[in-house]
Amino acid sequence: MGPVGVTVLVILLLIVLFLIVANIKIVPQSRAYVVERLGAYKETWDTGLHVKLPFFERISKNVSLKEQVVDFPPQPVITKDNVTMQIDTVVFYQITDPKLYAYGVERPISAIENLSATTLRNIIGELELDHTLTSRDTINSKIRGILDEATDPWGIKINRVELKNILPPPEIQDAMEKQMKAERQRREAILRAEGEKASKVLVAEGQKESQILAAEGEKQAAILHAEAIRESKIREAEGEAEAILKIQEAEAKAIELINAAKPGDGYLTIQSLEAFKKAADGQATKIIIPSEIQGVAGLASGIIEAVKKD
Repeated sequence: MGPVGVTVLVILLLIVLFLIVANIKIVPQSRAYVVERLGAYKETWDTGLHVKLPFFERISKNVSLKEQVVDFPPQPVITKDNVTMQIDTVVFYQITDPKLYAYGVERPISAIENLSATTLRNIIGELELDHTLTSRDTINSKIRGILDEATDPWGIKINRVELKNILPPPEIQDAMEKQMKAERQRREAILRAEGEKASKVLVAEGQKESQILAAEGEKQAAILHAEAIRESKIREAEGEAEAILKIQEAEAKAIELINAAKPGDGYLTIQSLEAFKKAADGQATKIIIPSEIQGVAGLASGIIEAVKKD
């Protein structure tokens, strides 16, 4: 083999080596390659090392399997009460089937944008302005469900849809601001009135409790005063009873001593006269004189008459 033949062989070997190296592909993480052979789908390459046939096979689509975000420009929508608003949406999606994504629809992102715009118009058209502004979660859920079902044949999964901005017309915004200001003022007035009411209630309850405590104090004072008077009267009655008892005991003892001394008739007569004298000094209109005293009185009268004759 001459020099020319060796040169040609080296060139061929280099070409073969280049072709082999050029057709060795390494698929990175979270990526997928859609491979075609002679224009027809052959297979999908996942993460790892792969080799394709030169001239017969080609990589038709390099697909990212990560979750992706697309922000669509504001779309004009009309509410049920004929208010035109501008709403822009943010869609979070992920490619689950690279083959369907490659062959299912032409320009899938544009298809998702148009589908989300029409779906948004249909949903907002059934809601009034106030309900639209307060129902973001409901609108997001409805749009996500419709988009997810529609994009299944495209190998796309819609994970989340968010309404980024809802922009009513300037005159509506001005009216809403005035309404919000009036509502805040109304709430402030209500809170102030409730505070004053609560304050008055607390003052009235305090006065009521004060009056109740004062009445209770007066009641307790009256009870204590009555108890003191009753105890004083009880002690006074007990003292009088004790004095009467002592007098009776003294009289009984005196009678007992008199009986023990066996007094004569003269002593008894003198005692009767003293008792009669005390009875005569009273206010009684009728006096009963014992027979013994009557006899003594007759004797005294006879003695007096005899002295006068002499």
